[in-house]
Amino acid sequence: MNTSRIALVTGANQGLGRALVEGLAARMHPDDLVLLTGRDDRRVTDAAHEVNRLPGTRARVEGRVLDVTDTEAIARLADELGTRYGGADIVISNAVTRMLPEDSQAERADEFIDVSNTATHAVLRRFGPVLRPGGRLLVVASGLGTLGHLDPRLHKLFDGASLDQVEYAVESWRSAIHNNTSAEAGWPRWLNVPSKVAQVAAVRAVAAARRERDLATGTLIASVCPGMVDTATSRPWFSDFSQAQSPADAARAVLDVVFAENVDPVLYGELIRFGKALDWRDGTPPVEQDRMLKP
Repeated sequence: MNTSRIALVTGANQGLGRALVEGLAARMHPDDLVLLTGRDDRRVTDAAHEVNRLPGTRARVEGRVLDVTDTEAIARLADELGTRYGGADIVISNAVTRMLPEDSQAERADEFIDVSNTATHAVLRRFGPVLRPGGRLLVVASGLGTLGHLDPRLHKLFDGASLDQVEYAVESWRSAIHNNTSAEAGWPRWLNVPSKVAQVAAVRAVAAARRERDLATGTLIASVCPGMVDTATSRPWFSDFSQAQSPADAARAVLDVVFAENVDPVLYGELIRFGKALDWRDGTPPVEQDRMLKP
């Protein structure tokens, strides 16, 4: 079996994803492989070529076209890594849909949910089984992913839920948006909140089922909050970026989790920000953002 390490990052053409690939390629070894994935063939090829030419790059970087909304494509890639390399060592699910404040949240809901949630579920289902012992499977979420950011009526859908139940909750949310019943059910207008809570809940569900085995082998499954990052995706949403990190700085904290020598049981399955687990039940519903958005 191939003993070199295999890493994969989704949504890696630019921003945080690109910085994560650059950091992985700098910290891994020449025999290791980092797969930089994205939807557009030209952008993926160009980005991989550019990272390979950086002076700090040590590992090989290859571009792979992967549309995360194509769950069968995710399954094929996971199967390929399992068959060809004996699995993957580092998988970082990072893809996100870029939206503007003036966009209609309802009109963009399907695209947003498919990229942020349906894809996350597929990555967890498909890459979890091919994650090598001692591996890392991380989902990039945000501090909005704690349960308290949702209306209390919705907590039961995600608290202690299985992955199947999280998927059902997400599809119920999607249906409520289409049926114009989401507000009366307690769903916020801002898609980012339920989406992030569902991402974290999905990670918690998968981790709960594997916890004992993973901790015994030094394997980590978790969600990560990189903090505020100055990227093209986030910039339209904030007026003050004085405290924002560069993508490289934000990636560094995430990669410190990846390359930690030992897995802290306190962090396993949790939402990690700057090396610490956030309280799953913390947070308050962000009412102000809802007032700013179009339906």
